[in-house]
Amino acid sequence: MKHLTIITIAFLALGSFFFVQPAAAQTTLTDDEAAGLLFMREEEKVARDVYLTLYDEWGLRVFSNIASSEQQHMDAILTLVNLYGLTDPVGSNDVGVFTNPDLQALYDDLLAQGLESPTAAIEVGILIEQTDIADLQARLATTDNSNIERVYGNLLRGSQNHLAAFERTAVNATANPTPNPNPIRRHGRGNR
Repeated sequence: MKHLTIITIAFLALGSFFFVQPAAAQTTLTDDEAAGLLFMREEEKVARDVYLTLYDEWGLRVFSNIASSEQQHMDAILTLVNLYGLTDPVGSNDVGVFTNPDLQALYDDLLAQGLESPTAAIEVGILIEQTDIADLQARLATTDNSNIERVYGNLLRGSQNHLAAFERTAVNATANPTPNPNPIRRHGRGNR
């Protein structure tokens, strides 16, 4: 028994040299990584805000479901924004309000397109997800930060699922999805 204990202790002592310790979390970001997180935080808000407003207008469940998911995407990026001590560009901004002027213009344009018809709204959803996928792939290609890679990878899979849902809706709901005759007005848009 004594011999077994000595062998066990020796094995544990030697074995500790062979175990690879997990890499420490990266504590600094490149300028590109920081800018990417801030941009993606607001880009996810563009998607969420457009979907919330288009759900209010047309009552199509796909918008409500995916808006909830986009909020989770925003929250995941906010975790990284906070982890790295960045200033959140979203802050307490209301729906449809953005810090980045390019994203503000994009939101305004996408919303105007989506308010034309239910079919146009679904097309806007497809466009948003295609854009989000391309942006996430580009951001993934420029980082080796494991925290960012993990979050962007998860968001990419989510956006691919969202794209598939919008494409199914475009096909399955026919070219003329039936709008909700009594949409819920949550965002101060009032009746048109």
